[in-house]
Amino acid sequence: MRSIWKGTISFGLVSIPIKVVAATENHSVSFHQVHTADGGRIRYRKVCELDEEEVPREEIGRGFETEEGRTILLTDDDMAALPLPTAKTVEILGFVPAEEIDPIQLDRSYYLAADGKRADKPYVLLREALKRSGKVAVAKLALRARESLGMLRVYEDALALHTMLWPDEIRAVSGVAPEGEVAVRDAELDLADTLMDTLGELDWSELHDEYREALEALVRAKAEGAEPAPEELRRRGEEGGGKLVDLMAVLERSVQEARSGRAAGEEGEATVHELAERRAGGKAPAKRAASKKAAKKPEAKKTAGKSTGGKAASKAAAPKKTAAKKTAAKKTAAKKTSAKKPSRPRKTA
Repeated sequence: MRSIWKGTISFGLVSIPIKVVAATENHSVSFHQVHTADGGRIRYRKVCELDEEEVPREEIGRGFETEEGRTILLTDDDMAALPLPTAKTVEILGFVPAEEIDPIQLDRSYYLAADGKRADKPYVLLREALKRSGKVAVAKLALRARESLGMLRVYEDALALHTMLWPDEIRAVSGVAPEGEVAVRDAELDLADTLMDTLGELDWSELHDEYREALEALVRAKAEGAEPAPEELRRRGEEGGGKLVDLMAVLERSVQEARSGRAAGEEGEATVHELAERRAGGKAPAKRAASKKAAKKPEAKKTAGKSTGGKAASKAAAPKKTAAKKTAAKKTAAKKTSAKKPSRPRKTA
């Protein structure tokens, strides 16, 4: 990875030569501005407003406009001569627990790479010290023509730097949240907690930019002469927006839809209200257990009834079969007897 800044971490009397490399990259689809009539590119040219001529990059400098409207030119030498101790140094100011830094202060992310073999030992020393303390380092540095706060932490086996906004760069939050008191019922909070539990943990490997994928597919389709997506598909994202809804009904439906995608378990088979009751007092499981026992008893009785009925039926059927056999035997004996008797002689006149 190409370094964008070289300097030193100042850790007390310890100096660690480092290189700063970008830790993130942007995968957004980029567009060109074109003339819709003929497809020609639209270019921005830097033109001097005094002589109306285009100015090459090497002739463009920095200018600061004062309150009186004067423009003060600042050269690269002027910027390099500024008495900043952080011009080429990441100066560690102290160490704090990570939870003391609100994420709203974090700006950009970078990796810090050891610059040369002589930096390996102090680099590993700082990394292991941060690991063992469980804290992060707060530092100051001059990067991209400005001095910034920075947070150093351990990321896997490397040191990561997150530039931070100054406290006065964070706007006040007043006027953002709803004004006045908004009543939220315990039942609604219980359902919200149930929904959070049902959705479960996040699988980061499944996350991807669906908008970028759809946009790239649309570009490929149009390049091949295919028709754009139907209008109803383009309106899909607009459905349901800006409507007032029944919060409880939406929460219940959300829980049911989330539960349908998870493996069925004892908790997964419970109703939405039972899950909410469990959070409130834990009574639902006992009721379910009792209902399960009650459900099992009739089945057992039915099974017992079937087996008892089967034995009684077989006992009742046994005498009938014996009587039938005796009757058949008597008939057979009668036939044999009639066959053995001699026939009487006929009388003659």
